[in-house]
Amino acid sequence: MLRNWDMSKVSDGKLYTSNDMAKLGCQECAGCSECCRIVGDSIVLDPYDIYCLSGHLGQSFEELLASKLSLGVVDGIVLPHLNIADDGSGCGFLDKAGRCSVHSVRPGICRLFPLGRIFNDGTFSYFLQVNECKKSNRTKVKISKWLDIPNLPQYERFVNDWHWYLKGLSEEAAACEDAEKLKQISMRVLQRFYLAAYDMERDFYEQFYMRLRGK
Repeated sequence: MLRNWDMSKVSDGKLYTSNDMAKLGCQECAGCSECCRIVGDSIVLDPYDIYCLSGHLGQSFEELLASKLSLGVVDGIVLPHLNIADDGSGCGFLDKAGRCSVHSVRPGICRLFPLGRIFNDGTFSYFLQVNECKKSNRTKVKISKWLDIPNLPQYERFVNDWHWYLKGLSEEAAACEDAEKLKQISMRVLQRFYLAAYDMERDFYEQFYMRLRGK
């Protein structure tokens, strides 16, 4: 999601790598689930998120769309996002105790919070959003531990490549005045990276890069 932020107002002014420490520790949220209730449609899901959720829940992308997800336009491209109820009940994956029922396979944006990513010169850095989490007295945690993602270097490569791929498509969409062509751009993304089922017995990244190369 492309944003024009004044970093001095939203961050601590530092850029981080996954090997750095940042003030992220929140005592495992200690009963708080506010960030899972007030985020609207901002939890946009990438193909890795769908691969993990589908494998964990045994549901296809279409089945997830029928209950927990919706489609929305992000920078001109139609992408899936989590359904967040506006009645205060929040994310559809929250249980009655306000805990995440899919925590082990939670989406990348959920893992990231309250960190953000800033992309520049073909790569990205992490930054700490200082106004997003209401928890005080947070402790320092290594970012790689906070993210808790297997094979983090490969995942970070995927995140970077996916971002720049979508950025190129968004620029193409912004310059397009043909409504049918705009629709085709989004349908190509949805069909290739979301609707076409992934083989859960095979490595995600191998399958993703084959699709990225159009094979």
